[in-house]
Amino acid sequence: MKSVVPTAHAGKSKNFSGLVVFVCLSLGCLARTGLAGNPIVPGVGLCDPHGVVYGDRVYLYATHDFSPENTGFVMKDWWVWSSADLVNWKQEGVLKPEDTFLKKPFDSCWAGFGATKNGKYYWYFSAGPHEVGVVVSDSPTGPWQDPLGKPLLPRGFTPTKQRDPDILIDDDGEAYMVYGTFDWFIVRLNDDMISLAETPRPVELDRKHGPLGEGKTDDKPSLHKRNGIYYLSWSSFYATSTNVYGPYTYKGSVITPEGLAPEFRKAGDRQHRPNAMWHDRHGNFFTWNNQWYYVFNDTSRPGSSHFFRDSCLAYVHYKDNGDISPIRLDAIGVGQYDAAQPRIEAEDYFAMENAEVRESPAGGFAVRGLQAGSSLVYPNVKNMPPNAVMTFSAASGNPDGGTIEVREGSAQGRLLGTCEVSASGGWDQYRSFSGALQNAAGTHSLCLTFKGGAGELMRLDWIKFSTD
Repeated sequence: MKSVVPTAHAGKSKNFSGLVVFVCLSLGCLARTGLAGNPIVPGVGLCDPHGVVYGDRVYLYATHDFSPENTGFVMKDWWVWSSADLVNWKQEGVLKPEDTFLKKPFDSCWAGFGATKNGKYYWYFSAGPHEVGVVVSDSPTGPWQDPLGKPLLPRGFTPTKQRDPDILIDDDGEAYMVYGTFDWFIVRLNDDMISLAETPRPVELDRKHGPLGEGKTDDKPSLHKRNGIYYLSWSSFYATSTNVYGPYTYKGSVITPEGLAPEFRKAGDRQHRPNAMWHDRHGNFFTWNNQWYYVFNDTSRPGSSHFFRDSCLAYVHYKDNGDISPIRLDAIGVGQYDAAQPRIEAEDYFAMENAEVRESPAGGFAVRGLQAGSSLVYPNVKNMPPNAVMTFSAASGNPDGGTIEVREGSAQGRLLGTCEVSASGGWDQYRSFSGALQNAAGTHSLCLTFKGGAGELMRLDWIKFSTD
């Protein structure tokens, strides 16, 4: 389905009445609970987020803008946050510069990235703009030890400002680091993850374009891989290659004005950065439960600034040719939904089994390959009316169609209702099909399970709720 600029309904979730931010003094932690959406943890200086999935949680290896009064980059430590649902976040740990080769307080604790291999967890960090270090732990949250006692990438090692390391663990288990400012380098790591297996190579890119306009990229390069394609990103811009070393072909930006809710169009320094709306969007891409996400900086919220930033999350969808479709950024965020929205895009699920997301001939995306045993999970659907009617935009080329069961929480949860989807005249002929639920008013977590005969049963474009 087509990307839709969020409506006034989406703006309602900007009400943070359900938000609780508290300090757990005994544990030295912060937590954010409630359905607040984007930014994910507002007003604490959580920034430069890099998402990594370990087990059943997502961990953010992030920097920490020290104060809203900052007039420069004052960052005194690094943070680890985690979440089991992308809605409720907990600060899990702190890396202090005293625990690294720096051995003393430091105000330039810049961006880093987490990775795991051989049962150990590694955190690569920028010690200011010119050096990269690494610490290791038996846990994704620490405590951390510096195994080298010196920088992994010392000042002057390569002809770039050596900062902002990002790690890709390739399909064959080899680990690669990309880093640098404007001119990037990539290097394979040894199996120990704390030494270099080769001389760093310059990254080849056919077009330099970024927040500063034509001819320049940015700092903060990031790598991810999907379906054999390597994606090199910086800010919200990206390029692709079939080889991790490149050459990379410039593709564009994953953020466009059309995809941003009005309250998220205020980021950036318009005087000094021509593409201000895209600036301060540093982050990375990660996948979890068969869904892709982009987690990134934001300076749109009142009280934030270039030196006191927030972090946001958005769903990511890939076109059939591998290009990334522009994201939609709104206050609802991910992992939660609002039944008062005009519709919920089917591909914006939290978890999926036995299906795939593909482009739709009508524009946008649809969930395809839904068969007996497939499931889609949409947790935290708020503002559901009592005994709601759930309508699906669905297509079926199966002469027998299929049945959607709507269950509470999981595939084994209480059955709330069903919807029969009959043959629609073709796999690309979408019609509306409705079913009545038996539910109380309020917030529900929904799991759609699919029943029927052999083969593909149906495809879903969108979902909406009504009272009749």
